[in-house]
Order: sequence, then structure tokens, then C-alpha cells
Amino acid sequence: MTDLSFFKVERDDGVVHIAMDRPDKANSMTPDFWIELPSLLELFGSDETVRCAIISGEGKHFTSGMDLATFSTIATLFESEPGRAALALREMILRLQHTFTAIEKARFPVIAAVHGACIGAGVDMITACDLRIASADAFFAIEEIHIGMAADVGTLQRLPKLIAPAIAAELAYTGRRFQADEAKSMGLVSSLYGDRQALIDGAWELARSMAAKSPLALAGIKRNLAYSRDHSVADGLDYIATWNGGMLRASELMTAVQAKMSKTQPAFDNLLADQPASRR
Repeated sequence: MTDLSFFKVERDDGVVHIAMDRPDKANSMTPDFWIELPSLLELFGSDETVRCAIISGEGKHFTSGMDLATFSTIATLFESEPGRAALALREMILRLQHTFTAIEKARFPVIAAVHGACIGAGVDMITACDLRIASADAFFAIEEIHIGMAADVGTLQRLPKLIAPAIAAELAYTGRRFQADEAKSMGLVSSLYGDRQALIDGAWELARSMAAKSPLALAGIKRNLAYSRDHSVADGLDYIATWNGGMLRASELMTAVQAKMSKTQPAFDNLLADQPASRR
């Protein structure tokens, strides 16, 4: 983690805080961003002590979206033979999509703590997170329509599952900015804080409260929420029955119940670390 160029990382009490650290450029997403974020999530997935993550931005803004350097790479592709350029562009988009899908696939919940601007690819990113909280000065925009393209790394697929589809469509078609209070009223964010410091403090408090819970239960909730989002109620009920049939453990239940009765903090065992495919 010492060779990171885009992020800085802090960790405590089972929580990792992944902060975008390019404040002089409003945390615009350089090519390093797209490489480092999934690598960090894989790294923390292989650390059994990690139970929750926070993603935030340093400086005045959460993120202004994709950096011009990334767009320059795309522009260069168009100078090539059309068929080959189209295939290369598709592969590039899939790689960018993987960065945010890694958030969704992480075994631990991820909290997006948004302040200032969250536009373009920033919206794509937060829709992949499990929870979104914001400061009162936060504002959002699906900016891609203003540069002649459809958002292609997650917003159009995930946002209609988080808020009313008609509202998601209006925001995508118009690209209009909407403020933190509207984001909360539509259900995109769950809590608002007075300023950035209060937001970060609140994110840590929320993350620590989650990290204190059973990591097996956290993983089960995350997996089943994602599954149920994309399947019928009947399929979701069947999935959770199978999940708990295999994962529910008497020792986990007893630890939680005994702590509740004694009004103490339960101590749950860590999950086993994720094993990279190359080690299997």
C-alpha cells in the first residue's frame, strides 16, 4: 500500500478507509484509479480482519469523475481501423466496469461518504456501494449526457434499482445536478451530515458499528441483497433459505445472544481470507 499514487488508506477496528487523494484535481479518476481500487479491494478481501470499508475523497469534492487522460486514451483508439478500434474500446469499457463491480463483489460492505461534487463516474461508483451517506453540500450529476455519451460503467444499470426508475431516467436524460437533500428524499443516500468532517466521523461510526457484528452475517446480507435485487422474490427466498441452511452456526447465534443478555460487546471470529484464484 506504500506505492499507491491515487489513494491513501487508513485502517482501524476492522474498518479500512480508502480515500481518493488527488484534491488539486477534484479527485478526477486517472488511469491509476481504475487499477488501484480493485487491487485494494482484492488485497483487503485477503485480509480476514477487514469487515467494512469506507470510500471518500480528500479536498473540496468527492470526485469530478473520469480524468481527461482516460478520455485521451479513448480518443486515440478512434485513429485505428474501425473494427479493431471498436473491439479495443469494448474491452476497455469492460475493464473500467470491473473496477466498480469489484466493490459490489467484495465480501464486506462498502460505504460511500460523499461531499461536494459527485459527478459522472462518481455516480457510477457510489451506485455499486452498499450504503451512501453525504454531507449537506454534496451534489450529484449523471454528466455523460453532456459529452455526448451514455454512462457505461454502472449508473444506468444500478441506479434504477436504488431509486424510482422514472427519476433515474430523468436524471440520465437531462444530466441535471441534484443536491444532497434531494438525493436523500429519493433514497440514493441514507443520511446527511452538516459538513465533511461530520460526514467522515459519521462514516467511521457507521462502519465500526457494522464491523462489530458477525462478519458471517454481514457477508450473508450483502450477498442476498445483491441476489434479490436481480431475481424474483420467490428466487430470493429460496436463496436465503439455502444460504442460512449452509452458513448459520449455533456458535454465532450464541455469541450474539449471550452478549445481548449481558449487555456486552460480542466478539466474533474473523472470516477466512479470500484466496486468489492463482493459489487455488
